[in-house]
Amino acid sequence: MKKLFLAIVLFTGVTAFAQTAYEKAMTEKVAKVENHLSADDFTALSNDFIRIGDKEKTQWLPYYYAAFATIQKGRIAMREGKTADLDPIADQAQKFLDKASEISKDNAEILILQKMVHGLKMMVNPQQRFMSEGMLAAEALSKAEKLDPENPRITLMKAEDTYFTPEQFGGSKTRGLDLFQKSLDQFKVYPIKTTLDPNWGKAEADYFLANKP
Repeated sequence: MKKLFLAIVLFTGVTAFAQTAYEKAMTEKVAKVENHLSADDFTALSNDFIRIGDKEKTQWLPYYYAAFATIQKGRIAMREGKTADLDPIADQAQKFLDKASEISKDNAEILILQKMVHGLKMMVNPQQRFMSEGMLAAEALSKAEKLDPENPRITLMKAEDTYFTPEQFGGSKTRGLDLFQKSLDQFKVYPIKTTLDPNWGKAEADYFLANKP
């Protein structure tokens, strides 16, 4: 009986340690995802998340954040005008998202990143790819909204699209700023299940509202 009790205690202790190790590793890496890192730093961060995910095997968040870090790398390339780099970066992010989707089906957060991946691919040639990648991006965001209509990151994506789309194509900086404000309001009340769950985006909304044209 004593041996059985000792075995249970040891098993519980090892399990708790494993969970703590996972959460500790993830917390350290997640804290960096919104930092102003270089493209190489985002690559390294993505690789760190993949190592965590491959070790855990049943957690979708490491693959999700690997995709997010890769998308952030793509956004740097986009800002620098390196459109030739966007397809391979988006393809890499897609691989990570596919792994996350295999573990967590019908996940609004994953669909938001799916929208962003299609957005990167569209920016290679917006005129040629709007009807393909642009439509796929809109479809992914629509699916996310049906699953989680009050998610502030969905509103943030709408704000970006509205703000940066020329008025002759239906965009509006004024309406974009209104959506950034709506996103901030949603951030104030949106429930976060755990400290590891996606919580990015507020800083971007704050930035645009603080720098109104």
